[in-house]
Amino acid sequence: MLLLSSWCSERRDPERGSDFAGSCCAWDETHFGKMGSYYINRTFFFDVHPPLGKMLIGLAGYLSGYDGTFSFQKPGDKYEHHNYMGMRGFCASLGSLLVPFAYLTVLELSKSLPAALLTAALLTFDTGCLTLSQYILLDPILMFFIMAAMLSMVKYNSCADRPFSAPWWFWLSLTGINLAGALGVKFVGLFIIVQVGWNTISDLWHLFGDLSLSLVTVGKHLTARILCLIVLPLALYTATYAVHFMVLNKSGPGDGFFSSAFQARLSGNNLHNASIPEHLAYGSVITVKNLRMAIGYLHSHRHLYPEGVGARQQQVTTYLHKDYNNLWIIKKHNTNSDPLDPSFPVEFVRHGDIIRLEHKETSRNLHSHYHEAPLTRKHYQVTGYGINGTGDSNDFWRIEVVNRKFGNRIKVLRSRIRFIHLVTGCVLGSSGKVLPKWGWEQLEVTCTPYLKETLNSIWNVEDHINPKLPNISLDVLQPSFPEILLESHMVMIRGNNGLKPKDNEFTSKPWHWPINYQGLRFSGINDTDFRVYLLGNPVVWWLNLLSIALYLLSGSIIAVAMQRGARLPPEVEGLSQVLLRGGGQLLLGWMLHYFPFFLMGRILYFHHYFPAMLFSSMLTGVLWDTLLRLCAWSLASSSLARGIHAVGIVSLLLGAAYSFYLFHPLAYGMVGPLAQDPRSPMAGLRWLESWDF
Repeated sequence: MLLLSSWCSERRDPERGSDFAGSCCAWDETHFGKMGSYYINRTFFFDVHPPLGKMLIGLAGYLSGYDGTFSFQKPGDKYEHHNYMGMRGFCASLGSLLVPFAYLTVLELSKSLPAALLTAALLTFDTGCLTLSQYILLDPILMFFIMAAMLSMVKYNSCADRPFSAPWWFWLSLTGINLAGALGVKFVGLFIIVQVGWNTISDLWHLFGDLSLSLVTVGKHLTARILCLIVLPLALYTATYAVHFMVLNKSGPGDGFFSSAFQARLSGNNLHNASIPEHLAYGSVITVKNLRMAIGYLHSHRHLYPEGVGARQQQVTTYLHKDYNNLWIIKKHNTNSDPLDPSFPVEFVRHGDIIRLEHKETSRNLHSHYHEAPLTRKHYQVTGYGINGTGDSNDFWRIEVVNRKFGNRIKVLRSRIRFIHLVTGCVLGSSGKVLPKWGWEQLEVTCTPYLKETLNSIWNVEDHINPKLPNISLDVLQPSFPEILLESHMVMIRGNNGLKPKDNEFTSKPWHWPINYQGLRFSGINDTDFRVYLLGNPVVWWLNLLSIALYLLSGSIIAVAMQRGARLPPEVEGLSQVLLRGGGQLLLGWMLHYFPFFLMGRILYFHHYFPAMLFSSMLTGVLWDTLLRLCAWSLASSSLARGIHAVGIVSLLLGAAYSFYLFHPLAYGMVGPLAQDPRSPMAGLRWLESWDF
């Protein structure tokens, strides 16, 4: 109820009387709300995450009456009359289900009602989970599928004594469905897949060692898991992309990130339903597109490089947008005769040919020399040189098709080509670096002496005009669904790897997260703004951190004692098994969802820790219930024994609830002086200097 109320509550500035949080766009809603609009309008876009989460947001908006017209330009924009509540309500509903999922998971692992209640309370009273769940974000959707997969896994584990029964098949299949959902929202869904995979391998290894089972039965177990945990998730994951490509069939802001062949399938793109010659010939007017994401087209204009930047010759850059200055004429290197003269036969350009590229608008040749590139050291400058196509030997390039034999024709859209400078031996490419204002903030083109094949130095021909050649419909060149699927994943992976912090952009480090070192502003900066701040409930988070340390200590002691053959009383042995097995599953989940971030080179944010936080909260519930029961058992002869467990659980519940009461304005919103100001009602709650609410 706390989570659901978070998106429907009226929150007003007492002085101005305007509804801020309820009617204003917050933080990453500018991305994921906008992407929901793209689905409603069927407009193609690019994102570094798989499509399922955004599709569900778009579907929720569509079903609730949102028309996809809100611009989602920047945080703080008012929604006005736009019906955004369905999208927020959908995310809040999934976020609210994290509590019962965690409750049921812990109940299944520990068979203890107090442990499950404590876990549910920790998540209910966490301000961070509450904040994430009340906005249009992927996080509540991702955490929903992660927790659903975890719950399904422990449920089918509990059916191990009834293999191939209806409940066993149901939970096994549901695990596979939820794995597809987690991966379909974000690639970090791979972490829960690893956990389920490890559980499955351990399970199969145990079955293989059970000599009472025939190999045929073991084979049936293996086949069932392959079908439900590999084939079914892959089929569903692939189906989400099929729907994604089917719905987003109109040209949009994502076109430039993808290949020319991919763009040809988008309605409204200049390549859609176009007819052009299939093979490149001398005299053709072409555009040349770099295959690296967001680099664009080989481009030149009449502006020269400034003094002190290599030779003062015509600039050559790459440009993301369609433009007449992207047009080049492909000519033979050793003649100025017009290949389009009707008296000359058509001569196709082949792999290995020596060519010259003449800029159509300025009649200067693509040129390189030993002068250093403007921005990239040890690369050579690329310029436009010559008059009316007449230059020198530094204008000659050998055209090569990647992984093809000499003499092969070059296909429009499909052939991946490189340009090797004949004099210096360098390769034409783009560094991706933005030139200063003298270069119109377009991207640097260089000739690199490093001949290793990279996407920066691989190009394809997109537009192609040659009146002497017959046209073919680009429909025959459009990629197949497997090719589209592979390309989209390559672009997403490159996009993820390319996410680097911008100047003055706030980021965080993984070691910050478990200690709740610093939060994240969701909306508002000044004391006149309505401010929402993402920060975990410090009592809950620090209790979780303490619990991980205590678990490692107590678990190690118990494991060593059992390994050494220590005889434990039946009750203690049962609690120890719960701690080692159930707690071990949860500790593994926390580690898998946390430690990989230390290896990532991309930009990281505080909210990336929340899936791991779910596992640490469940571990806290199991650990403290077990430790309190062990304390009660050790004091069995004392009058305190009966009440120590209950008092301990109730104390933890009350501590979490009271800390939520103190910090709930972070999630529900604050107005007035910042916490640094002694007059602020939050001033006494700034327990760490790094908390900037």
